[in-house]
Amino acid sequence: MPLDGLFLHFLTNEVSETVTGCRVEKVHQPSKDELVLILRSRQGAGKLLISASSNSPRLLLTENVPDNPKSPPMFCMLLRKHLQGSVITGMRQGGLDRYLYLDFSGTNEVGNKVNFSLCVELMAQHSNIILIDEDNIIVDAVKRIDFTKSELRQILPGLEFTPPISQDKADLLLESPQTALNKVIGNGNMRLSEALLSSLQGFSPLICREISARVAEEDVKVNALTDGELRKLEDEIENIAKILKNNGGVPFLLREKGGKPKDFSFVPVTQYGNALSLEKVSGFSNLLDIFYSQRADMERMRQLAADLFKTLQTAMARAARKLNVRSEELKECANRESLRLKGELLSVNLHRISKGDLFCEVENYYDDNNILRISLDPALSPTENSQKYFKQYRKAKNAEQMLNKLIDEAEQELSYLESAAEALDRAANRAELEEIRRELIQTGFLKQAKKQANKQDKPLPPHEYPCEDGFRILVGRNNLQNDRLTMKTAASADLWFHAQKIPGAHVVILAGGRPVEDSLIERAARIAAYHSKARGSTLVPVDYTPVKNLKKPKGALPGKVIYHVYKTLWVAPGAE
Repeated sequence: MPLDGLFLHFLTNEVSETVTGCRVEKVHQPSKDELVLILRSRQGAGKLLISASSNSPRLLLTENVPDNPKSPPMFCMLLRKHLQGSVITGMRQGGLDRYLYLDFSGTNEVGNKVNFSLCVELMAQHSNIILIDEDNIIVDAVKRIDFTKSELRQILPGLEFTPPISQDKADLLLESPQTALNKVIGNGNMRLSEALLSSLQGFSPLICREISARVAEEDVKVNALTDGELRKLEDEIENIAKILKNNGGVPFLLREKGGKPKDFSFVPVTQYGNALSLEKVSGFSNLLDIFYSQRADMERMRQLAADLFKTLQTAMARAARKLNVRSEELKECANRESLRLKGELLSVNLHRISKGDLFCEVENYYDDNNILRISLDPALSPTENSQKYFKQYRKAKNAEQMLNKLIDEAEQELSYLESAAEALDRAANRAELEEIRRELIQTGFLKQAKKQANKQDKPLPPHEYPCEDGFRILVGRNNLQNDRLTMKTAASADLWFHAQKIPGAHVVILAGGRPVEDSLIERAARIAAYHSKARGSTLVPVDYTPVKNLKKPKGALPGKVIYHVYKTLWVAPGAE
């Protein structure tokens, strides 16, 4: 993880200049591991995002804050009680380690002055946000740590707060570069990058590899370094120390050739050569915003949608099992005609059968009078044996009709669940998740929580892509919206698009009765391919037809339509 103690040093200095003296106007908790402090000062308002997520722990000033839940979590309510209205008096880092403190000063319910601190620990899976009072007692934390999780350090309300356990590493803010160099040389049997990581506080693997690449052509062991390489190593450590003490770090973003953010640093990174491009960014907060925005959005949506994904996966597995079982039962009904034949042949050969016979051999006049041996139940009379085969035939025939119906229902159910799962993958915010949740409640796949029974939110509008000349391309966000868009919003002459036999959104071009050019049809098809399960494919078949050709089967699940007149385009997915 590139957010190391050195980078945090520069980030803390930058953020501290902005937030010190600001009043906490509001506190939000968008997800279980995230906080947003809405700050106000004479210069205006700002938003401080703090995340203790295992995948992307960070602290930054941003305008891209996530949606808030309808009901704030208990930790959020606690912070509102103690911090809302207070003033940030300072911001300090724990040496060069990956944790810092935000200090607050305010008043309690009776008007007495009180002080609190938020300890923000940005340590991958050990990340946390802890509220501490002025007596150094833990009030609460985003993640409570008891004895079952850690024997060394517990984070529980009422316990005295202890900082994260520090390692025996050199702090370049407190110790000389020569002392740091000696610590590195003391790990002579390690490769240089490993020795730097083990000896210097706040250094990430990225920075250690960068120093190693600048010092020697290969990442050799420390005791194999030449005198010239040792002097280079000393110069590199001194350079980092100067940058720290002069607050001279510069935010750099490393991008892959396709433009995707790969890494970041406070010094130029050259170890990748031309494989990655180096981009100077204005501000450390802005750099983190760019780097983590897409990843954090995906992680947040995974957390918020975890129960829905689990519900859909369970329902799809159940539907698939039902489909397989019924298909196997249908195969067993395939020999029903042989049952009818045996009953018929027995009925015309009753005179040749006696009660107690185990079998009967008769001429099969449907097969050139070849002899057919038919098993008998010795406890039944000849007539009863014949009737038994006719009864089994009727049972198999009725079962086949019923199984065909049940198989069709199971296929439709599985298709619907796959489309709901695809819509869940496309959901970009909390409101879209809630619409999918209501849809699953309405279709009976999810139980409604009692406390939510009376809440009715305004339906979201469909996605809209701008077009010229007054045309509109609309995209359904979920199956309920697909139905509204296709069967109510669109006119009969408007064009409808859907990825062929692939779960995805309904897409319509609202044309207002005007002819639609081929370029716009192709664009809508590409949008339909993008809003489908096949968005990662190179080419996707997309069916399109006027809305008048669509039919909604009676009793069909949301999003289900049938059509027989259509055209197909093979297009590359795209939503530009």
